[in-house]
Amino acid sequence: MERALPPQRNPQLFGQQTPERTGPGRRRSGRRTAVAVAGVLALVAGGLAALAGTGAALAAAGPADAGTGLGSNWYASAPYLMPEDNSPPDAAAVMDATGQKAFQLAFILDKGGCSPAWGGTSSIDTDTTMPAVIQTIRAKGGDVSVSVGGYGGNKLGQGCGTPEATAAGYQKVITKYQLKAIDIDLEEPEYENSAAIHNEIGAARILQQNNPGLYISITTAGTSAGTGWFGQQMLNEAKSQGFTPDNYSIMPFDGGFNGASAQTDALVKFNQILQTTFGWTEANAYAHEGVSLMNGRTDAAEYFRQADFQTVLDFATAHKLARYTYWSVNRDRQCPGPVDPGLSGSCSSVAQNDWDFTKYTVKFAGATPPTSPSTPPTSPPPTSPGTCADPAWSAATTYTTGSKVSYNSHEYHAKWWTLNENPSASGQWGVWSDDGPC
Repeated sequence: MERALPPQRNPQLFGQQTPERTGPGRRRSGRRTAVAVAGVLALVAGGLAALAGTGAALAAAGPADAGTGLGSNWYASAPYLMPEDNSPPDAAAVMDATGQKAFQLAFILDKGGCSPAWGGTSSIDTDTTMPAVIQTIRAKGGDVSVSVGGYGGNKLGQGCGTPEATAAGYQKVITKYQLKAIDIDLEEPEYENSAAIHNEIGAARILQQNNPGLYISITTAGTSAGTGWFGQQMLNEAKSQGFTPDNYSIMPFDGGFNGASAQTDALVKFNQILQTTFGWTEANAYAHEGVSLMNGRTDAAEYFRQADFQTVLDFATAHKLARYTYWSVNRDRQCPGPVDPGLSGSCSSVAQNDWDFTKYTVKFAGATPPTSPSTPPTSPPPTSPGTCADPAWSAATTYTTGSKVSYNSHEYHAKWWTLNENPSASGQWGVWSDDGPC
């Protein structure tokens, strides 16, 4: 996501707010987490006066005034950015340092009553942070896409009731921000709900019809088999509705992936799924396939470093994939202090220079990142499992959401109620989330 991230990714820290987790929305530990209310209030309080009128200006702008008419290659390479959470970086500074022109702003959820809101809390009707960020990016010749959904939280597909109502909710977002691209991130728990997926795919089809030229990506969980059972059901739903997006992207992480070779293998298998489902040739399937990565340490304590991103980029360009992105720009910097302090939504937990990972998405777009002298990243010291602070898992104990245990020198937390479910055997779709070695 990516478990859909789990994005965006994880839950990039999604779902219930956890330290530095990406919130409801992609991803993961960073990957997709709901916007922290305290962070939003601080941002709004600090910049309200300067931002006054920005939202109105964006809403009033016509399609010809919004964005710069970027090519789809930029929307296909847009990395995820959360301007309201996880110590957001300055988008303008990232653009200057990397050459990136587009960003995937995350995430839109349902505030209640089929009402789109950032992180499910900041209504688009009163939001001032996002219009200011969008205006800054567009003023520098760039543009944005918006990601809806992600891991955890209440999604419009769940709350709006019908494809038409869901599409109307998303249309408000498109109109408000004059969007030319949108990402529909289908992850847990929504994509386990067939009615919600019917609404989401139906809404995407309606948006595609009503907004000619709108770039639409569908992002979902990746597994070692390509995607899981729910991912296949989502593809079947799209086939039944006669809907084809610009790409279907999987998130090959948080599922026991070991390096880039496991990720490219998943992409090959997902390509075969697309061929079988839609009757496409191998080349046509790759032309509708994308990948959404997670940089650094994932929620499942996997590690993807610069070399892994390069390997997947080489695969993506060689096979002419339709999309190559990652979660998230907020995490595209080395953590202060220890290189690997654990999972974070605002740094990668691996050795790197600022914006190393964003430079790979720039390359996928076909541009050459600017070069500048930099200090080589410091390699992390070798680590070994320590003493587990959490109580040992017991088959006889009933655990509820948030319960923490240790098992085989790893720490886990329960995502929901469970009894007698072995943490190491629960896998990508199970109840236990691996928080890493003790």
